[in-house]
Amino acid sequence: MKYKQLLKESQEEYLLLEDKTVIAVGSATCGRSAGAQEISSVLREEIAEAGLDVEIIEVGCIGLCYLEPIITIIKPGHPAIFYGQVTKKLAKQLVTEYLQGNNPLPEHALGTVGADDNEEIPSLFETPVMKPQVRRILRNCGLIDPSNIKHYIARGGYSGLNSALKTKPEKVIEQMKSSGLRGRGGAGFPTWMKWQFCVDFDSVEKYLICNADEGDPGAFMNRSLLESDPHSVLEGIVIASYAIGVKEAYIYCRAEYPLALERLKQAISQMRDVGLLGKNILETGFDLEIKIKEGAGAFVCGEETALIASIEGKRGMPRTRPPFPTTAGLWGKPTVINNVETMASVSLIMQTGHEQFKEFGTVESKGTKTFSLVGNVKKPGLIEVPLGTTLREVIYDIGGGINNEGNFKAVQIGGPSGGCLPEEFLDTKIDYDSLTMAGAIMGSGGLVVMDQNSCMVDVARYFLEFIQNESCGKCVPCRLGTKQMLDILSDITQGKGKQGDNDLLRELSQGIRDGSLCGLGQTSPNPILTTLKYFEDEYISHIEDKRCKALLCKELINYTVVDEKCEGCMLCLKSCPVGAVSGTKKHIHSIDTEKCIKCGTCIELCSGKYNAIERVSKY
Repeated sequence: MKYKQLLKESQEEYLLLEDKTVIAVGSATCGRSAGAQEISSVLREEIAEAGLDVEIIEVGCIGLCYLEPIITIIKPGHPAIFYGQVTKKLAKQLVTEYLQGNNPLPEHALGTVGADDNEEIPSLFETPVMKPQVRRILRNCGLIDPSNIKHYIARGGYSGLNSALKTKPEKVIEQMKSSGLRGRGGAGFPTWMKWQFCVDFDSVEKYLICNADEGDPGAFMNRSLLESDPHSVLEGIVIASYAIGVKEAYIYCRAEYPLALERLKQAISQMRDVGLLGKNILETGFDLEIKIKEGAGAFVCGEETALIASIEGKRGMPRTRPPFPTTAGLWGKPTVINNVETMASVSLIMQTGHEQFKEFGTVESKGTKTFSLVGNVKKPGLIEVPLGTTLREVIYDIGGGINNEGNFKAVQIGGPSGGCLPEEFLDTKIDYDSLTMAGAIMGSGGLVVMDQNSCMVDVARYFLEFIQNESCGKCVPCRLGTKQMLDILSDITQGKGKQGDNDLLRELSQGIRDGSLCGLGQTSPNPILTTLKYFEDEYISHIEDKRCKALLCKELINYTVVDEKCEGCMLCLKSCPVGAVSGTKKHIHSIDTEKCIKCGTCIELCSGKYNAIERVSKY
């Protein structure tokens, strides 16, 4: 099938939606976990009972994860209206008031997309969360049905592939070079250069791998994109394969992403049905097959050579480099490995041109970048901003600031291999070079915000524990070095720290950084080095005074009842799993510190009502 015919059919089908009422239900993982499928069932029941002709479709994540479940109602002649935190009661009200009547319940609306004269409901993209964002990679997320290839095509999808196949492969690489696209997986290596290395190596067989492993705690950018707009990634894979001379491409995706895998498999099948995959793609003579490899969820398999070993059926362990994958990769053949967002950027560049892509960004970091904004922030979610946007703009303008009007303390950027940056770096630009100078890395795009109640020593211990557990154990510096550093950090948080521990941590960090085989080991000391650099007073307090300023390290604190606040409500006594609380109804309770395991159940139940239980320093 030719692209023009495919586009015509897609536009016709997509335009049919304008003639009927449509409800789009946000059904990515975030929406489903918040109850989107239950809301969808309620809507179907109410619509059937009212005898209305309404189509309900599933869409992906628009990024406002803190407002899920989100639905969108589009009535003919009206703009799309978004509603957040939809309950079963609100869903029923919307059917009655808006679908059967003309009251859109503006007090429940998040915003509109499309022209509207109703001043009661602002444009969604003019709201404080969305206005600072520039949605290029996420342009379709939450707006189209990801399971319907024609929705993607009707919005310009596969026009980039159509253009690429009409030109020479070297011209496609030239487009990538002109765009300034750098790999979005973390290292920021120029995409065109990696492709060119592979092209220049003399080999009949070449491979391309899309890395969708995404193992960083708190990161979900790639998962959300695959769930919400899989075709944008797949189009990029086909374009890249054509430019490099690849006949077989792989997507390496962790098995913990079942919905992303489901959407990918469905999208690949649809591509094959309409001639966008397989033999003679778009009748141009270009052949390509895309295979999916489901990973077991090992963090180390995000490293290129470990990922290759896993696809080959071996244990996921890195090897020494050189040779690099671009000359000796999968099955020993030249291989390009790019991550999910890089592939989506490729399709965008070929659809709209390199000039439009580099309208945003900095001199050395072009385009936009997606991030998962999580932690102690009011409005967590999936965002996209121009590279060069400051941390302050992301956390305060988009994220709404710190939860409970707290104070910002640090932000962890770049995952376990990244760094913790304090308040003095809030005006740092988010780009590859600025973050490296600050002691962090871009990583794939995870941003974990911490407030004044965070213990930075424990944060370093947490990330190092993750890294140590995920170490493949192949090289001594990573296998034993991270274990020794973890032991020291655990001792410090338990009040067993010794003079000289800080210097020993720095010495070990340098050795592990210089001696480790792969990037996991080489960057594993980053959380320790940055917390030591910017929060060494907390280390000293733990070691010398046996005090945790944040009152989080269990071995250094006790739980106690504030007599003047206790009402004797019995909640803490009844809920304590070890019977550490004693007292009678309407009388002040007490906590046996010898029995107390500091699980936090009592504080959680008492907070907000009486606040009668507090953490206090043991020493």
